[in-house]
Amino acid sequence: MEKIIYEKFRKNVINTFSLIKKKSKKKFIESIDVDINLYIKKKNINNDICGSILLPKNIGKKKKIVVFTSKENFDNAYKFGAFLVGNEDLIDKILNKKIKYDIIISTPDVIKTVNKLSNFLISKNMMPNIKFGTITKDLKKTILEFKERRIIYTVDKYGIIHSRIGTLRISDNDLFDNFFSLYSKIDSLKNKNGFLIKKITLSSTMGKGYVVYKNN
Repeated sequence: MEKIIYEKFRKNVINTFSLIKKKSKKKFIESIDVDINLYIKKKNINNDICGSILLPKNIGKKKKIVVFTSKENFDNAYKFGAFLVGNEDLIDKILNKKIKYDIIISTPDVIKTVNKLSNFLISKNMMPNIKFGTITKDLKKTILEFKERRIIYTVDKYGIIHSRIGTLRISDNDLFDNFFSLYSKIDSLKNKNGFLIKKITLSSTMGKGYVVYKNN
C-alpha cells in the first residue's frame, strides 16, 4: 500500500474506532469486530483461507483456554494460564456445555481423545487444528500467545471472515495496529486463493457496522 493511501486509510480507520467508542452506551466492555467480505467463487472457499495470526498488540480480553494433554503436563498447562486442563474427563464437560471457553488446544499425543468430539467441535469451529496452531507440543508458547494476542481467522460459506481484534478499552492506535496486521495477512492470501477484498466493516459487539473499505 502506497504511503499516501496508507495514511488516508489509517486516519479513516482510527476515526471509525473513535466513533464506535463514542456511540457505545453498553454497561459491559464491548469487543471490536472486523468483517472482511471477499469477492470469491464458492469453489475457492477452502481450508487455505484459514489460520491464526499473532497480533502486535494485546486484544484486551484474556481468553479461557481448555487444554487436552497427558497427565504429566497438567501442572505446567495451568501454570502457563490454561483455564481447564484434562483428557478423557473433559469430554462430558464440553458435550454437555458445562463450561464456557474460547479456545481448545491439544498436544499431539491425546488427539485421539479430542477426535471423539470432532463433530461437535467442528460445528463450532473449535476443533484443534495444526493450521490454527492449536495442536502443539509447545504448551507454554501456545497458551501465552492465544491468551492475549493470537487470533484465529476462517472464511464462512458466504465468503466473510469474522475476527475480534480488541475491546473498547484499547487505544485507537493499538486497535489499528491489530486491524492492519489482520488486513495485511488476508490481503497476502488473495492471489494464491483467487479472491479480492470486497468490503471491510468495523463494529462493536452490539453496535452498528461502519464500512472502512469498499472495492467497487
